[in-house]
Amino acid sequence: MIPQTMRLFVLDGARRSYFEHNRELQERKQQLRTISKSLVHFPDCGIIKGQQLNIYFVSSEDVSYMSVCHCSLPVVKAFCFLEDLRWEFTACISSSDVALAARPYPFLEFDSTIQKLKQQYNRSGGPALEVTLAEVEENLRVRPPKEINLDEVEFNNGVANGHTEHSAASGHNQRLEPVSAPGILSLVLNILCASLNVIRGAHLMENTFQDDYEGIWNVVAFFSAFLCCAFQCHLYLFHSPLKKIKSFVLLSVIVLCNSYLLGMRNTWQLIFHVSVASYSTVLILMRKLQDRPSDCGV
Repeated sequence: MIPQTMRLFVLDGARRSYFEHNRELQERKQQLRTISKSLVHFPDCGIIKGQQLNIYFVSSEDVSYMSVCHCSLPVVKAFCFLEDLRWEFTACISSSDVALAARPYPFLEFDSTIQKLKQQYNRSGGPALEVTLAEVEENLRVRPPKEINLDEVEFNNGVANGHTEHSAASGHNQRLEPVSAPGILSLVLNILCASLNVIRGAHLMENTFQDDYEGIWNVVAFFSAFLCCAFQCHLYLFHSPLKKIKSFVLLSVIVLCNSYLLGMRNTWQLIFHVSVASYSTVLILMRKLQDRPSDCGV
């Protein structure tokens, strides 16, 4: 029987453990989610040391296995447990099921296997077969686990979650809040304005080419306003870097184009087009990024 100070603990979210009220264990539990987001930046095998409790992890085939162990437990036994856990998981869960996992905690039924394996280690003091222990010990000798500092974990997690500068392309991977009823109205009005601009521009372009190219700039103004309306729809529907600057530039161009078309449109038509553009700009700026859901993991 392993002494209580050497007992192995696995975070399963469904059991109370000996160290349930231990402050350091609670801290380690909180750190596991942060660490799991940074594992992609680290080797397949590593240790994150604490005062009394260490975190051990092994990654294989897009799945990471983590355990919280007392520092007095031999390193080889901690990794032997994770290796046994990996074999059990591979035997029970197919790689296709892992790839299709789309909700938090999709494999809760595997918790019973974790508990059985924990009980086996607690009863026998280690794996059932000593040859397994020897193999893991040899693997650790050939490829020693990397000791990782928590500061490294927090830095990499900050990069992974966008706490540093984003590239221009990264904005397309972020989701905005659902489209609201006023947003649908602005899209309909924008499409209407865009249609009026392109129809008037196409008609004027036909006449301009027949009449010695006079009024070519009116055609340019109509088509520029059409493009700005289309971009306003895109800017409302999809997240984009520098959204505020882009939205004000589009509004300014629409106002300038309609000012230039003062002779082609009456006052009410100009007010309508500028008002729709202004309304769309306000809604673009008001639509925020949606909070990201919790990571779905094994």
